[in-house]
Amino acid sequence: MARFFVKDEQVKGVQVFIVGSDVRHISKVLRMRPGDCLTLIDEAGTEYEARITQIAPERITCEIVTETSVNREPPLEVILCQGLPKGDKLELIIQKGVELGVTRIIPVSCTRSVVQLTEEKAAKRRERWQRVALEAAKQCRRNKVPEVSPLTGFDEALQLIPDGVLAVIPWEDAVGTGLKKVLRSYNNRGQVWIFIGPEGGFTEAEIEKAKGKGVVPVTLGRRILRAETAGIAAITMVLYQLGDLGGMA
Repeated sequence: MARFFVKDEQVKGVQVFIVGSDVRHISKVLRMRPGDCLTLIDEAGTEYEARITQIAPERITCEIVTETSVNREPPLEVILCQGLPKGDKLELIIQKGVELGVTRIIPVSCTRSVVQLTEEKAAKRRERWQRVALEAAKQCRRNKVPEVSPLTGFDEALQLIPDGVLAVIPWEDAVGTGLKKVLRSYNNRGQVWIFIGPEGGFTEAEIEKAKGKGVVPVTLGRRILRAETAGIAAITMVLYQLGDLGGMA
């Protein structure tokens, strides 16, 4: 059944009003008609099976048939601070990160980031990245759409880390400190921050700044991973060890 996310204000009693680009997608692309059913998810993650009652050019009216509270979100928040890679690699990282259970993705401009975006281009890219997150959330039946934050500088990203949470930065020179070992000793399982570098990785100056903010340099293993692989691998490791990947313990 087709799935769409709606704002809380679109749910009024037993009716849900669909607006925006979803109207065209439902009526023109999916060619749905009055009487057809779809799944709608509000901002709290509540799922509604709803039946279309009216299709207008600017709005689709649906009637709620059933209401279900199903939680498919991980038991901890994972925030990925991803060094801006070349091309469309970030779209792949966002898509797979959302499927795995990432909570928020912060694109980060690093010293070795090849791509340099103007403020206008960064805003347009963010709109595209957020759409990728939305479509991935629909596909994997997430209850909430992870946020893709505005492009942020490395120093600014470090300032966003809350006190008392685990933040790690995979680094090829972090010999002897494996992510697995760090995760096993982490007791506060509310949130984990992961910093991943762009092509070429982080500079030593960036690593030192991160360490100064309490970020732990770790290794992901004996092999060097590409920028588009490292984040996906790290999210998987964190949510397998502390979250719900592989099934809850």
